[in-house]
Amino acid sequence: EVFLPEETRSAAPVDFLQELPSYQSALRRRAAAGGTQERRTAPRGSEGLRAAEARGPEQEGGELAARPARELPVSMAEKRRRRDCQQADIKYLSGWKQWKRASSKSLKKVLNEVKELLSYLELWRHDIHSIEGKFGTGIQSYFSFLRFLVLLNFIIFILMFSVVTLPSIISKYGIFNSSFAKIPPKNIEPHCTVYKPSGNKGLVYFYTYLKDLFSGTGFLKETSLFYGYYTIDTAWLSILRYNLPLAYLLATFAYLGLSLLWIIKRSVEGFKRNLVRDEDQFQSYCNKVFAGWDFCITDPNAARLKHRSLQYELQTDLEEERLKQKIAGRTMKEKLRIYSLRILINIIVFAVLSGCFYSIYRATVFSQENSNVSIRHDIRTDSVNLLLQYLPSMVITLANFIAPQIFSFLIRFEDYSPAFEIRLTLMRCVFVRLANIGVLLFSLWSQISYCATDECKACGYNYELYPCWESAVGQEMYKLMIFDFIIILAVTLFVDFPRKFLVTHCSCKPVQWCGLQEFGIPDNVLEIVYGQTICWIGTFFSPLLPAIATIKYFIIFYIKKISLIHTCKPAARPIRASSSNFFFLVVLLIGLVLAFIPLGISIAHIPSSKACGPFRSFNTSWAVVPDTILGFPTGLQQVLHGIASEAFAVPFFMVTCLIMFYFIALAGAHKRVVEQLREQLVMESRDKQFLIRKITEAQRS
Repeated sequence: EVFLPEETRSAAPVDFLQELPSYQSALRRRAAAGGTQERRTAPRGSEGLRAAEARGPEQEGGELAARPARELPVSMAEKRRRRDCQQADIKYLSGWKQWKRASSKSLKKVLNEVKELLSYLELWRHDIHSIEGKFGTGIQSYFSFLRFLVLLNFIIFILMFSVVTLPSIISKYGIFNSSFAKIPPKNIEPHCTVYKPSGNKGLVYFYTYLKDLFSGTGFLKETSLFYGYYTIDTAWLSILRYNLPLAYLLATFAYLGLSLLWIIKRSVEGFKRNLVRDEDQFQSYCNKVFAGWDFCITDPNAARLKHRSLQYELQTDLEEERLKQKIAGRTMKEKLRIYSLRILINIIVFAVLSGCFYSIYRATVFSQENSNVSIRHDIRTDSVNLLLQYLPSMVITLANFIAPQIFSFLIRFEDYSPAFEIRLTLMRCVFVRLANIGVLLFSLWSQISYCATDECKACGYNYELYPCWESAVGQEMYKLMIFDFIIILAVTLFVDFPRKFLVTHCSCKPVQWCGLQEFGIPDNVLEIVYGQTICWIGTFFSPLLPAIATIKYFIIFYIKKISLIHTCKPAARPIRASSSNFFFLVVLLIGLVLAFIPLGISIAHIPSSKACGPFRSFNTSWAVVPDTILGFPTGLQQVLHGIASEAFAVPFFMVTCLIMFYFIALAGAHKRVVEQLREQLVMESRDKQFLIRKITEAQRS
């Protein structure tokens, strides 16, 4: 800081303080606000400046004294002196205060040691730190995101296994003196309750087990992996009655709610950083110039890449400013041309999406109608049947590959800014990947709900083709999960490694022009978010699918790590760790919200299977909730019905709106305070410049 000489400061008149830029700015604000108290507040303002100067060090010293010595912004000698003073003051405290301070200090020490010990037990701690050191925080954020999904799926698996699978296994085998009961459905036609899984009988070849393993049929269809296994209505664990249908539904709501809360909690921090970073372009420029370097980088190649990344970001900012000027100077004819071109390109994008959706629909219908038709069982027939079963997964994978390439080509002609180009292309790719799953489910539901006979209409679904339609949907989700993993593994083994070999040992110009495969963070994130959305949807139809997802992502971590280190190079246009973490979680949140739609339709709208599953005695899966409420005491039933009525919903909605408006107003007030603090920082810098100029003039004179 800059200080005036002692003799100058002591003799400084009030008029000199009134010449400060901060004081002049305050006067202008009062004049602009139309205040009439300017004459009365001016002397107080001058006295306030001197009073603040007088009591500033004392107040600051009091605040610093209350903080721990190692957190103070002072030298080590001053920290030691303050620590000695604090230890000397302990003797004059009462016994209770001495014990309280010692206990607080010991507790903090224990908590810090436990926290440090738990950090060593963190999954992939050393691997992620190594990746961060070689390739920066951008790529490290992808692997941290992958670790988050592993933990999330593992917790979902523990939840589903302990609430649904374990009680079913214990009661079926009579462990711990347990038993179970199966209540036959009432008022249901007998032909609706027939379900005979086509398991393998007699002599079974090895390739048949492989086919069943990849398609979820045969021996897997009768295991606890799928919905049809859970046919118990009530389990008794000793004297405890366990309502399995209600537990199944509540576990579904629990894993969806847990995922939502965990994602929101992790995304809050990234959202705050994005708000701070995007608040001001000048601040963004200063951050790039003065604080843009990633000091975790130790690899020379990664350092050169970081140089190019910063250069690219600065060029992007300049290009965006140039485009803003270009947009501001466009004529009406140019605006008409560019808007017409964008409308045409969006029509093409819509046509591409329609073609993808129709292809998936036709492939799903064809697969469902022909995959189970087999007269004889040999390796050729079973192979064709397996290909037919995987036909929807193949078409979806092909659409996920072709559509983004078309979008990346078309976006060049829409004349957007580079940053908006990336965001728009990514959002289109997210929509394609996640909407493809929705189209697959819609195709399945159209086949499930198609009824041409009275017997079928009596059941509410196509009981002949889908006697247990929930298991059929679970098999499709299972196949999508397995095929997605096979594609990731195959691309790494048969594309990335051969490409690395050719680039290293072949000097041909076309090969060198292609270069190494870039480790594109957004593409890899979309890949695993697509798989996670499949897991969220499929867990209701296949309760153990999160265990498969956990193993899948655990293996993918090492596949991607090996691919990054040995076959790939970091992308030339990487994104920051803060923005990338927020982007990952936003895309994941979109996938979770889209997963709510098919699950909600399956639970509340489509009639449940009458031949399998825990909800076979109910019209829909949701019907177990009102049926359970009917067993409650009358008073509790009235309370729950009151909560579900409009008389409670309308006031609750109004109170929620008031709370929301309050927080919006509070956020606006905080924003204004932040703006005032920024203005104060600017004024302080101008005051320092003013004082330096005055000191220089005084020294010259």
